[in-house]
Amino acid sequence: MPRVEIFNRDEVLEKVVKLFHSKGYNATSMQDLVDVTGLNRSSIYNSFGNKMELYQESLRVYKKQASTYVQKVLINNSEPLETIRKIFTTNPEDKLNGCFLGNCTTEMANQDREIKKFLTNNLNAMQDLFEELVTKGQSVGSINSNKSAKAYAVYLFTALQGLRITGILLNEQHELESIVDTILSVLK
Repeated sequence: MPRVEIFNRDEVLEKVVKLFHSKGYNATSMQDLVDVTGLNRSSIYNSFGNKMELYQESLRVYKKQASTYVQKVLINNSEPLETIRKIFTTNPEDKLNGCFLGNCTTEMANQDREIKKFLTNNLNAMQDLFEELVTKGQSVGSINSNKSAKAYAVYLFTALQGLRITGILLNEQHELESIVDTILSVLK
């Protein structure tokens, strides 16, 4: 008979996301996972698998949270350039530690094939979203047509990744807003 989990899986995963987000994969030990979750090692292994499987699950949880944020931005903004600006606005969760997916890219993309595939899928989804927004902006005249929507989409994704990393180092919101203004000025 399978064992029944007697803990809230979502709460445990939220704690694990925060831990991996702040420390990264390599600096997080199994003892760190035991300490943050309050579970013993065997419960972690039985419920989530090994450390890599738990890391991958935490990436999926974070991606879902980030997608929810982007969906809210899309629902609440109809003008493409303003929508892009809002996507670039730093999520408060990312202010201290940067974007978990961006951090994962720099730490793990060359170490694990499955993680690289996950990150590549995220890159493609974000570039598709940016391409759709740029195409819409170009059709209504709020975004120039100096480059193709695809070229701008690649540029925007690359700029967003750089902004998330730079945001770890900058403490002043006005500096980040100035960077966003400069990034978006290319589209005007």
